[in-house]
Amino acid sequence: MKNHPKIRDRIRKFNKHVLNRLMLKIAGASHSPIALIRHIGRRSGKTYETPIIVEPTTDGFIFALTYGPSVDWYRNVLAAGQCSLVWHGEKFTLEKPEPVAVKTALEAFPPPFRQILGLTGMDDFFKMAITQREMAVT
Repeated sequence: MKNHPKIRDRIRKFNKHVLNRLMLKIAGASHSPIALIRHIGRRSGKTYETPIIVEPTTDGFIFALTYGPSVDWYRNVLAAGQCSLVWHGEKFTLEKPEPVAVKTALEAFPPPFRQILGLTGMDDFFKMAITQREMAVT
């Protein structure tokens, strides 16, 4: 999708205004493959929630930037240097966003996600370290 920015932007807009509203209902649930990231707006100071694709590592999570690094939620996380994440019914406080090489990132994902992300030309990933873990309050 990286080679087709107009198509990617149309999909992103549709997902932001339609699909994400539906995904928010299941994101972060104990058996959902979709996580829920909570981040603070860098200008508004408002708390936002966005459904995203992540994969846990031994000390944090790897995030797939499915629409590239210019999306608002990612820019908010970079500006704050931290966020919270609800994944599989647990809440995590995360910090230190760092880019991750495509090969390293894709290897962290299970085969179905790895194949889909690879086929779509996904090459933007980052990781964050866990600073706190607790049961989720949704």
